[in-house]
Amino acid sequence: MIRVLNISSDRNIGGAGRCILNFLAHYDRTQFEVDVALPKGSLLISEVEKLDTRVIEVDGIGDKSLDFGAIRTLKGVIRNLNPNVVHTHGAMSGRIAARQCGKAIVYTRHSVFPVSKKLSRFPGKWINGKINEHYADAIIAVAEAAKENLVESGISPNRIEVILNGVEAQTRLSPEEIATEKARYSIPPDYFVAGILARMEPVKGHSYLLEAIRILKDQQTPITLIIAGVGSLEEELKQQANTLDLADSVLFPGFITDIPRLLSILDLQVNASYGTEATSLALLEGMSMGVPAVVTDYGGNPGVIANGQNGLLVPTRDSAALAEAIATLIDDKDIYARMSASCLDIFQEKFTADQYARNIETVYRRVAGKRG
Repeated sequence: MIRVLNISSDRNIGGAGRCILNFLAHYDRTQFEVDVALPKGSLLISEVEKLDTRVIEVDGIGDKSLDFGAIRTLKGVIRNLNPNVVHTHGAMSGRIAARQCGKAIVYTRHSVFPVSKKLSRFPGKWINGKINEHYADAIIAVAEAAKENLVESGISPNRIEVILNGVEAQTRLSPEEIATEKARYSIPPDYFVAGILARMEPVKGHSYLLEAIRILKDQQTPITLIIAGVGSLEEELKQQANTLDLADSVLFPGFITDIPRLLSILDLQVNASYGTEATSLALLEGMSMGVPAVVTDYGGNPGVIANGQNGLLVPTRDSAALAEAIATLIDDKDIYARMSASCLDIFQEKFTADQYARNIETVYRRVAGKRG
């Protein structure tokens, strides 16, 4: 039996947290025993416990990769649990504590973002690379773009393994249920429905998408856009929608807990990120239901959406390109049907939660073996 401690600094349920949950739902419990350390009060706690997994709440690690006070606390947790492997998600404090306790360390990079000049040039790049390589026996990137990000900041490409995220296949509502759900949102039955499921932050590109919807409305396109989620730009985006006279075309349902129900009424997903994106789990879940996507060619998006196969790629910060791509999938029913079928095939081939769990287990076995 290999004992594993996952450590995450997430207070909310983001991409890293959902990866942990997907693994917990699918790992081989006859071969592994897994605990999870989380910040006190994290929204992940109850979700992890639902999966019959012990949670250790830790002060000082909330939304913070490095906290020197938390290192001592985490060392106590690690010595008490005595895991073979410590797997950290955005928690350098956990990696330092694990190394000081002599444990095998797995580090996963879940994000992609522009690397600062300080870390992309000597000596910062060299120092950062050496530190990260010292505090990890295995480094996982969830997308090729995430690997490139790590390499740019000084980590040797030979030390990085790309393991694509995986999710549970989602079940689409019946046609009758979809009609009822659309009526609940006051969406006309013959309207095309696009949706974006992302934090309302500048780098997610919502404002460009709103401009694209304005272009489509000017072309008399019958479309409704659903912007699901919350974030710092929520009020600003609502104001922008009003300014663009899109109040009857854009819906803001807030934070959505029943993702499959929302995905069921979407004809198309849109991802307009230009500043941070590794592997969008929402895109994967939509693929499992046959929902194509229009996405920017940033970060990990091209690793999920193959242009012309299961969706279309467009340049970042380009409202006209977004509008044109969306219009293509509205107007050409044959292309849409082919892409919808490809979504299901590509999902089964690359992005299931079972595949993700098996790949992570392989890493655990390897690093645990090296550490004896």
